[in-house]
Amino acid sequence: MQNSPIITITITIMAMMQAATRKVSLICPKTRLNAQILRPLSIKTADDKESEQVNIRSHSAGLPQFLENWTRSTFRQVGYGLVALSTVSFPIFHEIFVTSTLTALTGAYWYVGLRDIRQHQQTIRRNFPVLGNVRYLLEMIRPEIRQYFVESDDEAVPFDRNHRVIAYQRSKGVNATMAFGTRRDVNAIGYEWVNHSLYPTKIDAKEQRVLIGGNNPQWCTQPYSSSLLNISAMSYGALSDRAILALSAGAKLGKFSHNTGEGGISDFHKAGGADLIWNIGTAYFGCGKFSDGGVRVFDPDLFAENSVHAKMMEIKLSQGAKPAHGGMLPKEKISPTIAKARNLEFPVLEDCHSPARHNAFSNPTEMCHFMQQLRTLSNGKPVGIKLCLGQPEEFCSMVKAFLETGIHPDFITVDGAEGGTGAAPPEFSNSVGTPLVEGLTFVHSLLVGVGLRHQTDKSKSKIALIASGKVLTGFSMYKNFALGADVCNAARSFLFSLGCIQALKCNTNTCPTGITTQDPELSWGLDPQYKQVRVANFQRASVESCVELMEATGRTSWATIQPHHVLRRVGLGISKPYDEIFDHLQVKQGELLEAKGPKSLLRVWHNTTSQK
Repeated sequence: MQNSPIITITITIMAMMQAATRKVSLICPKTRLNAQILRPLSIKTADDKESEQVNIRSHSAGLPQFLENWTRSTFRQVGYGLVALSTVSFPIFHEIFVTSTLTALTGAYWYVGLRDIRQHQQTIRRNFPVLGNVRYLLEMIRPEIRQYFVESDDEAVPFDRNHRVIAYQRSKGVNATMAFGTRRDVNAIGYEWVNHSLYPTKIDAKEQRVLIGGNNPQWCTQPYSSSLLNISAMSYGALSDRAILALSAGAKLGKFSHNTGEGGISDFHKAGGADLIWNIGTAYFGCGKFSDGGVRVFDPDLFAENSVHAKMMEIKLSQGAKPAHGGMLPKEKISPTIAKARNLEFPVLEDCHSPARHNAFSNPTEMCHFMQQLRTLSNGKPVGIKLCLGQPEEFCSMVKAFLETGIHPDFITVDGAEGGTGAAPPEFSNSVGTPLVEGLTFVHSLLVGVGLRHQTDKSKSKIALIASGKVLTGFSMYKNFALGADVCNAARSFLFSLGCIQALKCNTNTCPTGITTQDPELSWGLDPQYKQVRVANFQRASVESCVELMEATGRTSWATIQPHHVLRRVGLGISKPYDEIFDHLQVKQGELLEAKGPKSLLRVWHNTTSQK
């Protein structure tokens, strides 16, 4: 029985590979291996004949033999065989298509292999031409392979699949219920929960809003009524124009706010129509200009002009992703619209840098007067600060400046070190800054201790607290309220509502969902008209789920949720409420001013002097 042409070709290629393998094996028999290793090594160039090289590979790594023994010589032999097969293919198949295909494949094989041998950057490709590329291909698609086929539903980072699914379902209006009980280990250390009440309450979710600046009528004449969940700071430049437009339009649809990020107020923020929170960073984008020395400085006139587009102003001191670290946007990514939002001349000839610190003020006292200047220029709108808590003594100095000057922010946004959407050095993302739970509890406790926060009814506080950092579910919101927050901000969870698949390519300009890219070919696929509805759906469903938890626990408002309402398992059979885990949460209102309170809080407070 005659072999078919395909079988003949397959047998020929396999025979060539086996022959190449036998040739390599004969060069270095196993019985001579140790002797070869002990001999002095001589340096040979890449042009030396492969037949003169000694193969000292010992045991198999578990790969097919032809892969382990693939060399430049093997590459050439297989290439010559493909050339021969291409030459005789027409007499065998009598098909011009088959011949053309084999010829094209042979040409591609030689092109890739010779290019691999001649390049000098990657040793794997030089030593294993053609086949070496498979390694880089597999490495490139490793995250996708792991996400879709390997990882379990609760192990992915920074957000596991269970939480991503919640965001997807709620943004699409799908009923996000769970069958057959919890999948979580309720006995594991770190498990958190709330205890329900036998007498649930009934709350109107639409009435659960926070009046920021309302308790400071002496300077805030335009207080802002904030939703419980809003879009956190993400700049136009880090996000595409269509993503910004969809977020802004979704925020308008759902009646919540959209933080601009430090990249300034763009046309897309305005077009969406959201209540904008203007994030003022160290480069003063949208409210700054270049000085004679080439340094960007604050421009009061430009700030007053653009402040009409915002409901609140937020001075960014630091952020969770990269605290005390400036930012940089490459000049290649700066489009005319980005330059306009940042008040840069176009075309931009240099990369756009954000310094690590402000130059409009240099200490807490000067910062207080800067806040007051912004209030005056914005005609009495709320002004606050954003920070990821760093050294506690520095925050104590800031609070002492509030008391000494009589000037304090209307709100403070506490960003957790676990936050971040854009690019940041790994050391800063992984090892700098205080996580949200510790940072939020410290800030809240200190402000309660000096009388600027109300202990039992947070709605009466002079300074509102906004918590930002890995907020996605109603429970994460409830927990932040228990730890002292009045409002929650979320960034990445809103990106999920836009269709983010956690490809982890936010810093490469190749985001496949068109969210964190300036490539118009990729951002084209994001439809703001459709996505704005998903943004609004997600926010509404998350707030409603949090309100349902309030009802189940017998609360009547976000303002009355206390630290003891959330419990955490800290050992086998041992659980504690948050006010026992963090003793500084037990501080009484104003008692730090009387040299009283938890020792951990008093120690930091008394060891700090104000900075003028």
